[in-house]
Amino acid sequence: MTSPLVIGVDSSTTSTKAIVVDASGTVLAQGKAEFAMSTPKVDHYEQDPRDWWRSTDRAVAEAVGALTPDQRGRISHLCATIQRQSFALVDDAGEPLRPGILWLDGRAAEQVRRFGTEHIHQLTGFQPDVTPSVYKIAWLNDHEPEVLQRAHKVVGVHAYLVHAMTGRWIDSAAAADSLGLFDMANLTWSDEMLGHAGLREEQLCELVPAASVIGPIDPAITRAWGLDQEVQLVAACGDGQAAALGVGAIGLDEAYLNMGTALVAGVHSPGYEHADVFRTDAAGIPGQYVLEIVQNSGAYLAGWFREKLGDPALQGRPDPALDEAAAAVRPGCGGLVTLPYWNAVQSPFWNPIAHGAIVGLAGSYGRAELYRSTLEGLSVEMSRNLDGLQRTTGVPLTRVTAVGGGQRSPLWRRIMTDAIGLPLTESPTEEVSAMGAAVMAMAATDQYASLQDAAKAMAEHGATTEPDETTHRIYQELGEIQAGTYHALKDTFDRQYEFARQHPLH
Repeated sequence: MTSPLVIGVDSSTTSTKAIVVDASGTVLAQGKAEFAMSTPKVDHYEQDPRDWWRSTDRAVAEAVGALTPDQRGRISHLCATIQRQSFALVDDAGEPLRPGILWLDGRAAEQVRRFGTEHIHQLTGFQPDVTPSVYKIAWLNDHEPEVLQRAHKVVGVHAYLVHAMTGRWIDSAAAADSLGLFDMANLTWSDEMLGHAGLREEQLCELVPAASVIGPIDPAITRAWGLDQEVQLVAACGDGQAAALGVGAIGLDEAYLNMGTALVAGVHSPGYEHADVFRTDAAGIPGQYVLEIVQNSGAYLAGWFREKLGDPALQGRPDPALDEAAAAVRPGCGGLVTLPYWNAVQSPFWNPIAHGAIVGLAGSYGRAELYRSTLEGLSVEMSRNLDGLQRTTGVPLTRVTAVGGGQRSPLWRRIMTDAIGLPLTESPTEEVSAMGAAVMAMAATDQYASLQDAAKAMAEHGATTEPDETTHRIYQELGEIQAGTYHALKDTFDRQYEFARQHPLH
């Protein structure tokens, strides 16, 4: 066992995780550091960008500190995947000029309405939506123009970390794409999008290909981690793309499904495609793309239900009694329809002002039926989205690998399997995005002939759940009713949005 060891980092929304991994994908040590976000106004989500580096530094130090001296000496590369669509304005020393704005921030609905078009979708790969950074940068240009113009650089989390570790303003094409400023087909900055955002190209970083070696990490940093040798920094990709690598889903017929706070699923594509049902990201595999379904309400919605309507003593934690009661309810809940848009709707409708609805309530329904309908609403929406993905690519899915905390619920896993009508394989890897970063780092050591080979060799898979065809047909019918319900309520959502602007809740 003398192969190199690598460090995979996942800098996510409220914590950073670091794992030390060998060539087989075995995790030898791990560390974690949490940090806060703030909500200064409704729909405003912000963070101190310095916490992105502080948490990375602490998490890596903890992981490395758990190794033996011999293991520490074998570490050669580090790669850090990141939360996407979050960004900061910094001066020439890398100090933030204002709090960073996060991916889940919804302040830019008016900017989306103003210049979000199908042309922009085709150009950037992203549907008009509040998530891509470009609309929030445009919001800053409208509301804080002096700060935006004073910024030396506008950086995503990856570029911020690269500068912290190397002192260089460099970004990976597979991380910078999430700013929404790309000509995605060519993986370059778009002059048109810079104009919409009010930016100059010199305010952006130099781009390098995903999985390429950026250069050595500052020796003062690595020595503080307890490493005497040179450690190379590898260009990463976003956390969703990294999750695909972490489970070895590298073909058009192999999907990953993250049953996390949001529901995210996708496949790798060798060429650029765009469609309503998915957004298009630059992949961790250089020159490729990830076609990605995004449903902003996932495990968040199940947790919301348990917290607001469940057993108060559990404070939103999993409730075995509620799961047991919901499992006893017949599939389809007698036609009860839940539109799972508590955090607006992305795939397949991309409507930043739509919100959730429960349609068909009657006196016979209780908590068990409502909870099951919530999980069914999330799952049949994902089923319809996966069907649209397959129609667009023309390639049937042969495998779906589930990651995230939601897969640990037998009830939700069963509902999801029956809804999508495909075998659902569990991933036992706890930090799958960090594992994807580790795959990219290991590929840079030349232990494998290709990044794809590294992804296949380092992935681990658990049990597979097979769908029940009778239940799948029930969910297909329920999905058609659900889609029709959204269209029937679309005008109502518009009116509610205008009402809320005039009569806000808080």
